Amino acid sequence: MAFTEFRPLDEKYLVEYIKATPALSDKIGNNFDDLKIKEVGDGNLNFVYIVVSPAGSFVIKQAIPYVRCIGEAWPMTKERAYFEALTLREHGRLSPENVPEVYHFDRIMSVIGMRYLEPPHIILRKGLVAGIEYPLLAEHISDYMAKTLYHTSLLYHTTTEHKHNVAEFCGNVELCRLTEQVVFSDPYKVSEYNRWTSPYLDHDAEAVREDNILKLEVAELKSKFCERAQALVHGDLHTGSVMVTHDSTQVIDPEFAFYGPMGFDIGAFIGNLILAFYAQDGHADQGNDRKAYKEWILRTIKETWSLFYKKFIALWDEHKDGSGEAYLPGIYNNPELHQLVQIKFMQDLFHDTLGFGAAKMIRRIVGVAHVEDFESIPDASKRAQCEQPALDLAKMLLKERRKFQSIDEVVSAIQQLQ
Repeated sequence: MAFTEFRPLDEKYLVEYIKATPALSDKIGNNFDDLKIKEVGDGNLNFVYIVVSPAGSFVIKQAIPYVRCIGEAWPMTKERAYFEALTLREHGRLSPENVPEVYHFDRIMSVIGMRYLEPPHIILRKGLVAGIEYPLLAEHISDYMAKTLYHTSLLYHTTTEHKHNVAEFCGNVELCRLTEQVVFSDPYKVSEYNRWTSPYLDHDAEAVREDNILKLEVAELKSKFCERAQALVHGDLHTGSVMVTHDSTQVIDPEFAFYGPMGFDIGAFIGNLILAFYAQDGHADQGNDRKAYKEWILRTIKETWSLFYKKFIALWDEHKDGSGEAYLPGIYNNPELHQLVQIKFMQDLFHDTLGFGAAKMIRRIVGVAHVEDFESIPDASKRAQCEQPALDLAKMLLKERRKFQSIDEVVSAIQQLQ
């Protein structure tokens, strides 16, 4: 069967597709008699199939030309699959331990075939809701972020290489525009897509829309998001885009990838950990008050930034005399100046991280797409009691992010607002 035009896959059509694609059929030993296929796409945009046979397995992800959680009323380019496959391969090259291997990509069908992250891998967000500790999470995610962000920046590349790479990803404009809308615009105005835990947070949602200082600060962040092509960022690095076991951390779903500010990725991850922290009281019961788990989340927040800082600086030091053209060795040619440059760069990145993380938190409480951490709390009143301090912290971080000099100060602020 020839696949020369786009068609949404169903289970029967998927079998024909696999048969016609050697890169996939070989992975299951061409055994179609005992093939098991399950559609598991619970996200907002795509269809995802797990394909398993006695001889092997893989995952098929297909982008469809609209937002799945909304329907055909919200069209969306299926070209996002191209940028996702491109990013999986590039990030996989830079951090192979933390990105699933891509076996196949079909641009016409918008299909990616990749490694199946078999059980006990689960979505990190589900593990956080369940109260499971992951002792290597900060180590792994900081490694992934340091390697992918450093090696796709001007600290490592020439300006010519960098501009070529930026140009390649400029085509992912629709998903960037979606982020612009749902993160930097909708929560700050009346929008048909916004929702929140009503009536408990009605006043809080209105306060966001009427906060002039908040709007000034989010405008600055939007400008950075749109204009600063700093590195190849994942673009949606929340706890639902990471799969984990106790000794494995795998980053998935980079369809929002583009060349943007590094802090957008780091902030998204840390911001979602903060949301998980505030949600814990809603999941506590007589058998487990979740206090020890909340302390683990705070330690993980600290370790994530601290380890990222250490590893990023180490990469910078290792390659400081390389081809990167952000700071030419002929100019920044003494240890004192090199250190001053690094301190300034990392301070700015820290403040970007806090700002973008805060913006991601706000949009998950009063915007269109919420998080399971809060949504799985059935009692609306109890849910709002968890969401309100998270929203208060996010607004404060966004407006006052430049006052914070360390991750310890941020963690102290989190503890005070609970």
